Amino acid sequence: MTLRSKLASTAKYVALGAGASVAATRALRARAGELEPPLDGRQRSYRWRGMDISCTEAGDEDDETLVLLHGINAAGSAGEWREVFDALAAEYRVVAPDLPGFGRSDRPPLRYSAALYEDFVRDFLAEYDEPRVVASSLTAAYVVGVAEDLDLADLTLVCPTAIAGPEPPKTAVRELLRAPIVGDAVFGLLASKPSIAYFNADHGYWDPEKAGEEWQAYEWRTTHQKGARFAPASFVSGFLNSDVDLAGALAALDAPATIVWGREADLPPLSEGRELADAAGCELVVFDDAMLLPHVEFGDQFVDVVVGERPDGTVTVEQDERE
Repeated sequence: MTLRSKLASTAKYVALGAGASVAATRALRARAGELEPPLDGRQRSYRWRGMDISCTEAGDEDDETLVLLHGINAAGSAGEWREVFDALAAEYRVVAPDLPGFGRSDRPPLRYSAALYEDFVRDFLAEYDEPRVVASSLTAAYVVGVAEDLDLADLTLVCPTAIAGPEPPKTAVRELLRAPIVGDAVFGLLASKPSIAYFNADHGYWDPEKAGEEWQAYEWRTTHQKGARFAPASFVSGFLNSDVDLAGALAALDAPATIVWGREADLPPLSEGRELADAAGCELVVFDDAMLLPHVEFGDQFVDVVVGERPDGTVTVEQDERE
């Protein structure tokens, strides 16, 4: 076989492989279908920089506003608040958006950045008069980073962290996931059903059964929407890491802040939560038998923390111990 014929044969197989990958991606998206809202309530769209941002609202519009901002991961969405949304809506006007690039919001092929999410959080929260804010994980850092520009009533931050990806960021990883065909294939592995179940059990939930099969199916579906890989590409490559000094910024805020942590969390661990609370002078509320999602594992008790009550049994308020 001549070199030319070998190259032609190789090119044929590459083309066949690429075609098969494209077909598989399309088939998975067809199976995923269009996402329904993960939360019950009034559905509306917030227009921001040419994107339609999906929001769910509930509760009396004359009540105090409480904004819930979900954390960032490959399957992130406002559905993270599913165990507390209805109960909080009995007390507040509750607003829960899907962040740009996630959930039912638009997912354009941007090179997403921490600066973009900080701008979004600033602009979105500025729509409301002295809102209370609950934010999770990396999104909590975005809120803290712009809070001085806003008039906030208070903050509840769940396992806040400024670093959730490699430092320094890895351009090659981001571009690999953004690449046509190959990027879809690689992201498909990261967002497969076994991978979602693994990450939930490894650092999301102390009791993985609390995730629920129905919710994990929704997570799989949200990762198989058109454009789903672009925001996570920036996340896993480190481009969504924040440069905010969490302790310093929290200490400088006028708005009171409460930090909530799962005792068994390891990304980041409780030790970092204690250091942050000490340095910032914040109250630290620790949930036993929980990891990064205490608001899912212990929804009723988490609601009590948000409304200012102190539930019995599953939580420890560690500020008193430090004093």
